[in-house]
Amino acid sequence: MNYNKKTFCLFAGPIIIAFVMVLVIPLLIGMYYSFTEWNGRMDQVPNFIGLSNYIAIIKDEGFRNAFIFTAKFTVVSVIVINAIGFSLALLVTKKLKISNFMRTIFFMPNLIGGLILGFIWQFIFMGVFQTIGEITGWTFFQGWLADANTGFWGLVIIMVWQMSGYLMVIYIAALQNIPKSLLEAADIDGANGWAKTRHIIFPMVAPAFTISMFLTLANSFKLFDQNLSLTNGGPGGSTEMLALNIYKTAYTFTNYGAAQAKAVVFFLLVASITMVQVYINKKKEVEM
Repeated sequence: MNYNKKTFCLFAGPIIIAFVMVLVIPLLIGMYYSFTEWNGRMDQVPNFIGLSNYIAIIKDEGFRNAFIFTAKFTVVSVIVINAIGFSLALLVTKKLKISNFMRTIFFMPNLIGGLILGFIWQFIFMGVFQTIGEITGWTFFQGWLADANTGFWGLVIIMVWQMSGYLMVIYIAALQNIPKSLLEAADIDGANGWAKTRHIIFPMVAPAFTISMFLTLANSFKLFDQNLSLTNGGPGGSTEMLALNIYKTAYTFTNYGAAQAKAVVFFLLVASITMVQVYINKKKEVEM
């Protein structure tokens, strides 16, 4: 027993220490700063002001608009990414000669970093789309990042393009674990493709849906790099998401106390929404 404890401490100890130092302690320090007025300078002593920062959040129209925009973006992204990721998984698990090649191509966007990805698509929207619009005269391709509506869909396109291949891998693993005997029995019973998908495939891949929805929900809410590099919240803050709003509060307006209060609220929002999502999905898994 003592040997097992020593082995556990040897292997898990460094990870636990790193977790506490990198996540737990900064979280607690950040929560303290959320109750203070501080401009981020080390030579200034933070001034404790109680709940003033949290009260200010309620009156902050910019934060409220960022939350609404982020919520809309998240709903659309979660639905579209999971639908496309699952569809791609169904496609590449068919017995096609180019299935492995397609898996590689679909997964590759996930390997590109967020900031670089944003700048690539900024060039596409502002350069390629603008040129196409000027040549053809189609206004649809012009000013994509200069309008709040098209800017919204531009962010959705980036998110979908990057994450669909990643979710495809998760769904592939789930699809490949479905017993072939079930599908063969369904074929013998005369079930069509939709019947097999609805009554066999969906229930069997339900755990993958739970994981994938959790990942897309959390990543969509926390999106920052692409928002910064693609639109930087413009025009006029209409495409500013929560993470970017917090970033600007800290580094543009040098109000670290208010930014930290927003970060705490942001953390509680994301944690609450994702826990509810996991609970609902787990409950549906049992019902299936």
